[in-house]
Order: sequence, then C-alpha cells, then structure tokens
Amino acid sequence: MNRELMEALDILEKEKEISKETLFEAIENSLITACKNHFGKSDNIKVEIDKETCDFLCYAEKEVVEEVEDDCMQISLENALKISKQAQLGDIIHVEIKSKEFGRIATQNAKNVILQKIREEERSVIYNQYYEKEKDIVTGIVQRYVGRNISINLGKADGILNESEQVKGEMFKPTERIKVYILEVKNTPKGPRILVSRTHPELVKRLFESEVTEIKDGTVEIKSIAREAGSRTKMAVWSNNPNVDAVGACVGINGSRVNTIVEELRGEKIDIINWDENPGNLIQNALSPAKIVAVFADPDEKTAKVVVPDYQLSLAIGKEGQNARLAARLTGYKIDIKSETQAKDAPGFRYEDYLDDYDEYEEGEYEEEFAEASSDGLFMDGASDEEEALGDEEVMEAELAGEEMEETALDES
Repeated sequence: MNRELMEALDILEKEKEISKETLFEAIENSLITACKNHFGKSDNIKVEIDKETCDFLCYAEKEVVEEVEDDCMQISLENALKISKQAQLGDIIHVEIKSKEFGRIATQNAKNVILQKIREEERSVIYNQYYEKEKDIVTGIVQRYVGRNISINLGKADGILNESEQVKGEMFKPTERIKVYILEVKNTPKGPRILVSRTHPELVKRLFESEVTEIKDGTVEIKSIAREAGSRTKMAVWSNNPNVDAVGACVGINGSRVNTIVEELRGEKIDIINWDENPGNLIQNALSPAKIVAVFADPDEKTAKVVVPDYQLSLAIGKEGQNARLAARLTGYKIDIKSETQAKDAPGFRYEDYLDDYDEYEEGEYEEEFAEASSDGLFMDGASDEEEALGDEEVMEAELAGEEMEETALDES
C-alpha cells in the first residue's frame, strides 16, 4: 500500500474539502502529461489506480510487429515475448512505464498539473460554499480599507464592501467583527469575488430571522420592509398563530430582541408594525406613531389620501419626509397626507360640501355606502382614536370627507 500518498490525499480531503475522486483524476492526468513530455505521445498511455491502496500502474498499449517503425506505438515480437510468452504478431501488449524514469522536466510538469487541479478545485469548493450563502448574512472580520472600499475576511474567502453599500457615518477598525449581507458571488479566474452590503433591507430581515425564534419557525412572517440605512427601518409583520403577538415577538421582553439588532446596526431606529390585508388599516399602521383621522385608498391606482389632525401633520410626514417616505415604500401606495385644515381647503376633499350634509348623514342617508367602502378597505376611519381631542363634530366632518372622496373616485373610474 502506498501509505504516503494515502495520507496526503486524506489531509487534502479534510483541509481543502476536495474529494478523493478529484485527486485521483488529477494524479491520472499528471502521469499522462508526464508520459507525453517524456515520450512525445500519450494517445496509447493508460493509468490504473487502486483507490483502496493508492497503488497505481502506468502502461503503454503497443502493437506487436516484425519491424518497429514507431517506438511509442509499436514493439518487436522479440521484446513482446519477454513480457508475455503468448505474444503474437498483431497483438496489443501492455508495456509498463516506470514513473521514476521520467526526466526532471516531465516530473515538474506532472507536479504542476496536480497543483493546478488542486487550486481549481479549491476555488470551486469555496465558490460553491459561499454561493449557497448568497442572499444571507455572515459574520466577517474587517481587514483593511482598499481605497474607499473595505476588505472583509469571511473565513475561507474575502468579501468586498463597496462604498455604495456602506452606511453613511459607519467607521470600522481592523479586526472588528461585523455582520454583512452577501449580495452576489461571482466565479472569476482568480477565485470567487464576493460582494457584501450593510445597507440592504434584507440585512435587517435576516437579523430578525436569526434573533426571533417565531420568525425562524414560520409562526411570524415579515410581510414587508422599508429601510433608510443608518437612520430608520419600518417593518410589517404578521402572525399565523392568533395566540402569538407578531410585534411583541419581534420586540422581545423589555425590547431585548430588537435592541440586539439595533446595536448591530449602530443605533438605527426600527419601527415594527402589524400587517393588515386592509390597505387603509395598513397605511394607518405604517404612519405610526402619528394618529390618523381617515384614509382613502385606491387599490387600482395604488394611491391613498390621508387626513391627520393639524397637530399631527409634522409627525406623520416625519423629518425631511422620512416617515411618509418609508410608509409609502412599506405599503406600496403613493400617500398624500393632509391636515384637517388643508383637507377642508383642498378641491379633492371638499370639506365645505359635507358641512351642509351633516344632518343628512346623521339620519343614516350615507351609512350603507360608507360601510361598504370601509369593508373593501378603500376607506379607513381612524376618528375613534381622536374623538376626545377633536370633538364629535370634527370627527364627523372627516368621515363625510372620506365618503365624498370615495364617490369622486368611483365617478372618475
């Protein structure tokens, strides 16, 4: 048994994760290459390897002839009889080739073939390993800044954190451990090229999946997510189990779960809301913490008009429009937010018309149409949360405004 070769193959298989089948194939090709360099031809060269003992046999198939014209392909009858006493003219004789007889150049070429195959296979193993982790998060160690990009050691390979995928204001020190999202894995001649991100919304989603057991086992689903990296993230969650509070599961006891993720994201704020199939309710939740008087949503046009109390307008819009912008991304609706005062003056809302119809509404003239629009999710009345602050008359005005918007939209369609 060729123990040294067996031990070398075992080590390569364990450390490099290269299968023995591939290594045996590399050895076979290297011997054929060495023969070609030594004899000039390798068409009739065969290599047999015992995969149990690692013993190998290299031989040339030669035709028995009376007069030899090509030493590589033919053998005389006299020499053939020395190998096999039953040899006859026209027979094919296996002539063993001693690999120790190869010259220095042939041996070096054979060695290079094996090393090249090992390198190629090692790159392939690493590529496959990280390709499986594409669209997932991994922990990496910051190595160095390459221009404005950052080189991240991911274990067996290095990832590149491009400037465009870095959170503005985040600074890292060498040897610092961070979590990154694998955007893409490319196979190149120099090995796999791995692009990672710290700004992708899926990074937050994967962090919650790893931190929240209920999301990992499918009890709680993340329906939608909108992120402005480094500043704020809004996430809509849904529970498949009525006994499990989706938001509470993500927040954790005393905020333990969400705080862990906020710490990893260097203080980025995270708003977690309940998902709702009713677009009106979903938009109301998405605009939290602002209180909403009414929402009119058009599922066909993917637009929504929102009425908020005057004192809540700035909160609903958010700093530099961030709250409204993230709510629009989260819900997929183009949201138009107006205060009650603005809504009364806006032509599309026409509050002044509803003040005259207030008595008719009390008599129930609009109740049936209003209830139908609400059940379809086209109109959401949030006035009940504001009754104490706004007063009954202002709440009713907001409701009448919503119904008129619905009728106008139906007439236009």
